Amino acid sequence: MNYSKDKRVVLTLDAGGTNLVFSAIQGNAQIVEDFTLPTYPDDLQKCLNSILTGFREIKNKLKEKLSAISFAFPGPANYPEGIIGNLPNLPAFRGGVALGPFLQREFNLPVFINNDGDLYAYGEAISGFLPEINSKLNDAGNQKVYKNLLGLTLGTGFGAGIVRDGNLFIGDNSIAGEIWLMRNKLMPQSNIEEHASIRGVKKIYFEESNSVPDPNITPKDIYEIAKGEKEGNKTAALKAYEQMAEACGDAISNAITLIDGLVVLGGGLSGAADIFLPNIVDEMNGNFTKHDGTKFKRLVADVYNLEDKKDLKKFLSPDYTEIEIPGTNEKIKYDPKPKIGIGISKIGTSKAIALGAYAFALNQLDKN
Repeated sequence: MNYSKDKRVVLTLDAGGTNLVFSAIQGNAQIVEDFTLPTYPDDLQKCLNSILTGFREIKNKLKEKLSAISFAFPGPANYPEGIIGNLPNLPAFRGGVALGPFLQREFNLPVFINNDGDLYAYGEAISGFLPEINSKLNDAGNQKVYKNLLGLTLGTGFGAGIVRDGNLFIGDNSIAGEIWLMRNKLMPQSNIEEHASIRGVKKIYFEESNSVPDPNITPKDIYEIAKGEKEGNKTAALKAYEQMAEACGDAISNAITLIDGLVVLGGGLSGAADIFLPNIVDEMNGNFTKHDGTKFKRLVADVYNLEDKKDLKKFLSPDYTEIEIPGTNEKIKYDPKPKIGIGISKIGTSKAIALGAYAFALNQLDKN
């Protein structure tokens, strides 16, 4: 699906606990400047008024006919029905709010709401990482075409979305891809987000450096310390990202075992990928051990770091071999080496979410 030349216009919203940022997309491009209003997380009426005001403001700036409203909103939620559930960061929505039907009545437009991790994955599958890698495979003379994608966001939390053969997979209860609830390999009594998040990286750094937590130190600071570009405890900084990567690699391995596709990482922490992505790949390419001490590969496929030139070349290179069809003299080609590639978003998390919201709306309109 390529919507770069599509003339339909979709209103979008980036909903956060502090601000609501409104815009509009046409042909995979933002066509108006962002318009921002406060969220009012504790007051439902004020929050709904902000949402109405924001969408009306964008609508009044446009001459084009509007096709839909599509945006990401925090969960838990019944996304297909547009009903938002009990949100820890938006107390006003506790008890359930029919946000989708409310907006549909106000604007007389189809309204599509999804989780940000889902829309991030969908944007990368339609207009980002997935077509980019498939294009590189084609250029390398490799006939392999990937159709499935696990999209991950590493930042304040650890989010995920799953795209299967061009379709967003949200599950029967709108809670597919809740990777943040996977068990933490390094702290089995806790969930993965205790390591796979900004707070996790900072916590490990302060523990390893035996220092008092400083709220002013950011993951970017810890990254620069690890690179030797800023003063600090380099060993502790490297350990912080190493532990995060080990925990992440374990969770991603569990998830991709059931999905079998490419993996793309986004979010604020992805900027430090050059020091932690190799560790994630090493974890995914690791082994299990039987009772008798025999080791065997954790994953059926080999995992490649697509940000590494050598790994990328190996991943793109076709490994076809010829075998005979039994009882005949005919031969066929096949690739005996299953491969999984993991890399970093090139279009950015926010843009991927917006493009995902746009593509999801148009795809649903076309289906109907």
